[in-house]
Amino acid sequence: MTTAKKVMKKIMYLHGFASSGASGTVDLLRREFWERAAEDKRATVVAPDIPLDPLVALPMLKELAAREAPDLIVGTSMGGFYAQQLHGFVRICVNPSFWLSKKYDVLYVGKHKWLNRRRDGETEFHVTKETISHFQELEAHQFDGVTDEDRTLCHGLFGDEDTILSAKTRPPFEQHYPGMSQVFPGGHRMNAHVVTHTLLPYIKALDIF
Repeated sequence: MTTAKKVMKKIMYLHGFASSGASGTVDLLRREFWERAAEDKRATVVAPDIPLDPLVALPMLKELAAREAPDLIVGTSMGGFYAQQLHGFVRICVNPSFWLSKKYDVLYVGKHKWLNRRRDGETEFHVTKETISHFQELEAHQFDGVTDEDRTLCHGLFGDEDTILSAKTRPPFEQHYPGMSQVFPGGHRMNAHVVTHTLLPYIKALDIF
């Protein structure tokens, strides 16, 4: 008689603008769900570098999610914008940036520096008018295709001190996912304190792992 091999649980993490899959948040998640977890509670963390162009990024992330079949998707800021659109998966959008194209102090034409190490070794990137136009195009249709099932799968976490986004993004999130959002004490950036005291308890309450 053979014993079925236990399938490892999986988390897919989607980073914010100008970051990468090598962020500190990814390190924290990997420690929590691998090093500190009991053997039968361990999960791997898949954290891709998201391409700059959203019309390239979203298809790539959909293909990656279909291939990896994560048990949970966590997206922060821009990553939350993409996570919301990955229908059919359990996902948590933390301070999602639904209209990055309107953040003129963030997404502007010119040279930018990547904030974290990228797998391709690039340290800089260039935002063009076409980049911004592509974000506008995707933003206009970002809530298309939300199903009744999706309304029970997509969670939103919004910082009460996020003066950048939360006041503007929580209402439309609640419109499409009523009762699925929660406010937490914190700002826009998901630092170690927010990961430890808000995100991890929220994940564990979902009883996925």
